[in-house]
Amino acid sequence: MAHTHVHDHHDHAGHDRGHRHDHSHGHGQHHHGPVDTGDWRYLVGLLVNLAFVVCEFAAGIVSGSTALMADAGHNLSDVMGLAMAGGAAVLARRAAGSRLTYGFGKATVLAALANAILLIFACAIIAFEAVRRLAEPAPVESGVVMIVAGIGFVINLGTALLFLKAQHGDLNARGAYLHMMADAAVSIGVVISGAAILVTGWSMIDPLVSMVIVVVILLGTWGLLKDSVGLAMDGVPSAVALDTLRDELCALPGVREVHHLHVWGLSTTESALTAHLVHDRPDPDALLMEAKAIASTHHIGHTTLQLESEPLPDCPRC
Repeated sequence: MAHTHVHDHHDHAGHDRGHRHDHSHGHGQHHHGPVDTGDWRYLVGLLVNLAFVVCEFAAGIVSGSTALMADAGHNLSDVMGLAMAGGAAVLARRAAGSRLTYGFGKATVLAALANAILLIFACAIIAFEAVRRLAEPAPVESGVVMIVAGIGFVINLGTALLFLKAQHGDLNARGAYLHMMADAAVSIGVVISGAAILVTGWSMIDPLVSMVIVVVILLGTWGLLKDSVGLAMDGVPSAVALDTLRDELCALPGVREVHHLHVWGLSTTESALTAHLVHDRPDPDALLMEAKAIASTHHIGHTTLQLESEPLPDCPRC
């Protein structure tokens, strides 16, 4: 059940200026208190992958495989990424305070951004090592590579599936999902390179496959980087069609003008809206509820509306 606070503002002569504020929070959409972010998934993924990183890196040294060691390094970046994403999910459960009045939800945005940057950094390390191995080819024990990379594929895919459902509505979970799917792709590439080396004996296949995987990972990371930077800059979340939202608000009966319309992400899962509506409706409370309902259809849970009978002098005009 939504709750609405309406404040009437009168001028010094005591006449109603038609200027009202509405601060609406849809139940189940916006929370300043604990939110179920499913942070147990991050803990499971972190522990399993951390154990595998140690084993995989040791196997890479023993087998002489650049791709296997690169995969271990990439897995380590994912362990760090999962730690950041999980920590942000825990922070998002904390209630708002006197300083952070919106709570700690923005930590999920920062974690998603850090995740994207970390993934790009890991790709740079893999590419550097692959180029070095192309210049200085070394023998590779393909059997060990295939077995270890195959185990890595199962672990990475299993971890990614933990975030399969959540990643559609949570950019933070999407970062974790993309990280683990990228690792699964790396592992498959390493298995293929090990099989090719086993058949041909050409060890240069190992770093070449690493380079191809880097390109695939970077292509998949671009969307995450763009969306997380946008949310960090208080941009409109990708799920919100701002022009459509504006048109729907303008189409409300009695609304003459919509200005000061702002939509931004409070976290990777929650959005907020503020707007000024110039109207001539005799029932402003009903208008507030209608406008709030429109915002809810755009998955905006925190709505603040100011109603005006005429634009205020200090309001920017559209």
